[in-house]
Amino acid sequence: MTQKQILNFIDGQYVATQKHFAKHSPLDHSVIAQVHEAGKAEVDRAVAAARAALDGPWARMTVAERVERLYAVADGINRRFDEFLAAECADTGKPRSIASHIDIPRGAANFKIFADVIKNVPTEFFEMQTPDGRGAINYGYRGPVGVVGVICPWNLPLLLMTWKVGPALACGNTVVVKPSEETPQTAALLGEVMNEAGIPPGVYNVVHGFGPDSAGEFLTTHPHVDAITFTGETRTGEVIMKAAAKGARPVSMEMGGKNAAIVFADSDFDAAIEGTLRSAFVNSGQVCLGTERVYVERPLFERFVAELKRQIEGWKIGLPEDPDTKLGPLVSREHQQKVLSYYQLAAEEGATVVTGGGKPAMAGALADGAWVQPTIWTGLPETARVIKEEIFGPCCHIAPFDTEEEALRLANDNEYGLAAAIWTRDVARAHRVAQRMKVGISWVNSWFLRDLRTPFGGAKHSGIGREGGVHSLEFYTELKNVCIKL
Repeated sequence: MTQKQILNFIDGQYVATQKHFAKHSPLDHSVIAQVHEAGKAEVDRAVAAARAALDGPWARMTVAERVERLYAVADGINRRFDEFLAAECADTGKPRSIASHIDIPRGAANFKIFADVIKNVPTEFFEMQTPDGRGAINYGYRGPVGVVGVICPWNLPLLLMTWKVGPALACGNTVVVKPSEETPQTAALLGEVMNEAGIPPGVYNVVHGFGPDSAGEFLTTHPHVDAITFTGETRTGEVIMKAAAKGARPVSMEMGGKNAAIVFADSDFDAAIEGTLRSAFVNSGQVCLGTERVYVERPLFERFVAELKRQIEGWKIGLPEDPDTKLGPLVSREHQQKVLSYYQLAAEEGATVVTGGGKPAMAGALADGAWVQPTIWTGLPETARVIKEEIFGPCCHIAPFDTEEEALRLANDNEYGLAAAIWTRDVARAHRVAQRMKVGISWVNSWFLRDLRTPFGGAKHSGIGREGGVHSLEFYTELKNVCIKL
């Protein structure tokens, strides 16, 4: 049987190249597709197509016409839901139960949500006096920032790509998307939906490849890319920021995290356990907002550790299509080796392994997949690398605390600042602690509860800028002033 080919999507057409790379299944490391790598010529062609569409048919559309087409894109994803679901699960290995609930429906919804935002958000209007007494008026006008380079991660490929592409297109921009080399399929498949929905050629383009000396570098250094939005690890973000400095191009960066949860003794115990299970282990811990550090008030500590251990040991590790599967593999064997290196490091640093700490025994060909055990540690000092560095796997360290001030000091003592979860029934404490967390988002008695109208982004090494609602418009548009003398 001919192997599946994943092509670039440029100017409304699928484009093959001579240079390919293999896409391996996370389940058993078998090759499931050949991905056509874009070289400099293909990236140049994609950017040129985006520039032509920006100045051509896309620019001539009214907001209402753009909104109508973006609604059609969302409907097109939902109409082909099973195709997107199969592609996402094949690339990531995640359980279908997760991808069908989160990745695909929310990925589609991003187009409608941001279409509604651009329809309804007002700008400024001011009247002013002039020396001749006739006056003048000033009003704000939002125009697209231009051609936007979109660099996407592999953990939530469709969702986090459309989180950027949705508002970019709603604001009248055109995009060139570089998906992760690990998860190319849904970005490529979306090209078909764009054509079906009547999105003009060149508005949405996809180039496949890697970072250095490949599509990623060619896109981020391209002089005709006007803005760059990125989600991924901090080191890559720093490289992209350096590239964007040439030409003083704006960037929006959502980068790494080493997120903390604080569990007070007065919390709803069952809710705190359920929330921490999800935040530490869902999607095999491959969530930028996930919890890797858990601080539990001392009277609750032993009970919390025991119950978290009991429940996670009941989560089934298995194939995506099994409805009972809670944990799939990691995205690749390369990432598996990274996570396992931290498991080994934790033991070397003196951690008590409460559960996990290695690879699960998988039968047959699955033994070659990127599987790791969900892991809980206790007993490490706060100076340990496992406490300080992002692992991005299904693991967490749990430590006790005695006072609110101590909990805040421990939780904030990290170079990252993306998210936090706070569990308490004390309303005053909830507000007090949440506002003192040095993060972009603090959840109280919840996790991953997202109103897309609210600002999203990180502090410290976790990112620059905010997206979501009107905050996305601040990045994806240039706000201009028009002054009219009366």
